[in-house]
Amino acid sequence: MNLNQVIADELGVRASQVEATVELLDEGATVPFIARYRKERTGGLDDTQLRTLEERLTYLRDMVARRDAVLESIRDQDKLTPALEAQIMAADTKTRLEDLYLPYKPKRRTKGQIAIEAGLEPLADLLFGDPKRDPETEAAAFINAEKGIETSDAALEGARFILMERFAEEADLLGTLRAYVWKHGSVTAKVGKGKEQEGAKFRDYFDYHEGLAKVPSHRALAIFRGFKEGILRLEIAADPLQLDPDNKENRCEKLIAAYFGIEDRGRPADAWLQKVVQWTWKVKIYMHLKTELLGEIRQKAEEEAIKVFGRNLGDLLMAAPAGDRVTMGLDPGLRTGVKVVVVDDTGKLVDQATIYPHPPQKKWDDAKNTLATLCRKHKVALISIGNGTGSRETDRLAGELIKEAELAAAKIVVNEAGASVYSASALAAAEFPDLDVSLRGAVSIARRLQDPLAELVKIDPKSIGVGQYQHDVNQTRLAGALENVVEDCVNAVGVDLNMASAPLLARVSGLSQSLANNIVEYRNQHGRFADRKQLLEVKRLGPKAFEQAAGFLRILGGKNPLDASAVHPEAYPVVERIVKQGGKPVGEILGDRDFLKNLKAADFADERFGLPTVNDILNELEKPGRDPRPEFKTANLTDGIEEITDLEPGMILEGTVTNVTNFGAFVDVGVHQDGLVHISALANRFVSDPREVVRAGDVVKVKVMEVDLERRRIGMSMRLDDEPGKKIGREDRGGRGGRGGRERKPREHQTRPKQAPNTAMGAAFAALNKRGKK
Repeated sequence: MNLNQVIADELGVRASQVEATVELLDEGATVPFIARYRKERTGGLDDTQLRTLEERLTYLRDMVARRDAVLESIRDQDKLTPALEAQIMAADTKTRLEDLYLPYKPKRRTKGQIAIEAGLEPLADLLFGDPKRDPETEAAAFINAEKGIETSDAALEGARFILMERFAEEADLLGTLRAYVWKHGSVTAKVGKGKEQEGAKFRDYFDYHEGLAKVPSHRALAIFRGFKEGILRLEIAADPLQLDPDNKENRCEKLIAAYFGIEDRGRPADAWLQKVVQWTWKVKIYMHLKTELLGEIRQKAEEEAIKVFGRNLGDLLMAAPAGDRVTMGLDPGLRTGVKVVVVDDTGKLVDQATIYPHPPQKKWDDAKNTLATLCRKHKVALISIGNGTGSRETDRLAGELIKEAELAAAKIVVNEAGASVYSASALAAAEFPDLDVSLRGAVSIARRLQDPLAELVKIDPKSIGVGQYQHDVNQTRLAGALENVVEDCVNAVGVDLNMASAPLLARVSGLSQSLANNIVEYRNQHGRFADRKQLLEVKRLGPKAFEQAAGFLRILGGKNPLDASAVHPEAYPVVERIVKQGGKPVGEILGDRDFLKNLKAADFADERFGLPTVNDILNELEKPGRDPRPEFKTANLTDGIEEITDLEPGMILEGTVTNVTNFGAFVDVGVHQDGLVHISALANRFVSDPREVVRAGDVVKVKVMEVDLERRRIGMSMRLDDEPGKKIGREDRGGRGGRGGRERKPREHQTRPKQAPNTAMGAAFAALNKRGKK
């Protein structure tokens, strides 16, 4: 197998592009570095293609290693024929490889093997090869009390096990049946006996079925959770006929019979062979495929859930930064008070306090006076309010403060998910050893408004609360995927070398946590970096790490203006040629669009730096150090709408998208509970993917369609001409919606059977969870 060619065919690119990328990856290059600075070698593969290539390369290399182990095992058994070896070498999936290996896989002593040892294989071969033989008559010749075969029925049973195992280990047959069941079969769920009350939250799956190939990820993970908790029983209906209780036909048994040429023509052994086929399906193949296909459904569901999580995380990390402005962070609380901090324009903590404006203390005016003093003292420009318990009350407090004190400050409610995780972390303890844990959370709330990316990288991505079923999926795969997302985002934006924290630096291409710590230590000892070359003076940071990292590290106000740009130091000679043609210093070239737009990239390209790189350089010189993130803006929450009880159908409100799932988007309008805009209500057109319309962090206008106070669910529409009570599309339910709030495990909501009525309430509320409290 030519792995490069296989991957090239899958991606629709040239094998030479894949080969060059594989070489770079094997040399230790990161995907962000390859995507940005090695376009000539890869033929311009983008970061998405490179991530897919990297994943497929890992899969195929694992498969090749497994293939070699399989060949060695069969060879050691002296059973490897040229034909079998050719089949194994041609296997293009791990499943096909395991199917071929199944007959030779070491296993516990089976009933078929025992029957063979008792000498019954000739009987099995005889009846299979010549159905005209009478089973009872032929079996009588194999009765042997010494070998435990005391009757003809015992002999026939042994022969049956021999054929069953033989049939069940036929690789091509397994492939045919697997494909048939996947295409035509259904997954079914039934409530366990006596589990109705205990498993009420799974009631929509008490009598459920859906096509194997069509089950959405959120529904699949919901039924698997119900199964894990002992509420649901899961089965596979191999074809639609099995859903009919009066049906006696089994198409899979027919496929097995046809594969081996078994048919009932009235011959003596035909009925016995039909029984062998039935038992082969029921006892061997069905159980094998059930386990495998349920596993495949789960794997696909997990992969989709991880993709959803990754996309939402990426949107959140790439949210618009408020920038270097003095910010007050308010971590709302009722009984324990509101924790207050002020950070300067660099994110440094400069002041702190605790106020008690809410019940039971109700020191409202004292709280405003304290905040006003802090705002005037530090010239606060932004007030960042966490969206936890008491956030709307605290938001109202800030509003009165700004108005009455005539402050030139803006207030913004931000998603505080993960703040408590950060505040209790070793990182926060090291940064603020003498600061109370709750105040550390307020610092995080303030800083994530200034720069969401720089602050959120300090938090485990799984604690940020923008995923579906993150506790149910493979945690290793989830962590790996999210790490890739964080790495891509950090390197897309770039990092200020003189300001970045060690956790942020550790996400830069080529830098490990230890190297990031060494950079901070060097900075503390020697002061600001004056140019990128100084990185080579950092302990253990060698040429390879420098090559990978330098282009993503920015030095503002350094010796060389290019160090503030994304131009890699290795390409500075290209800029020198451009500068020479311009006849003025590089500092004057930067941003000079009139001069740069008249240049031709081909005039500066050479063997090392081709047109793609030179074009990138010219674009960067035109807008040096540009931030790819959008312009900062926030939702204007409606005064007086603070609790779910304040909502009424027909209201049009502004809110922030907190999470985007496959079935819709969750929007925070400031009532401590996100509302769901179902996919069918996102736009006045068909939408196949909600992210075509919205992304996490977007500010949108929504109309309240329905409110369920008992279950704390809010149905919304972004089609503002929709009328409350109108059906908003096919019912679809999922798991945890993306509410910010404190960390908590998601609560489950499930999908109604296909036969269920299509109500707007069901469609709007299906996946929404009650917001977590502090």
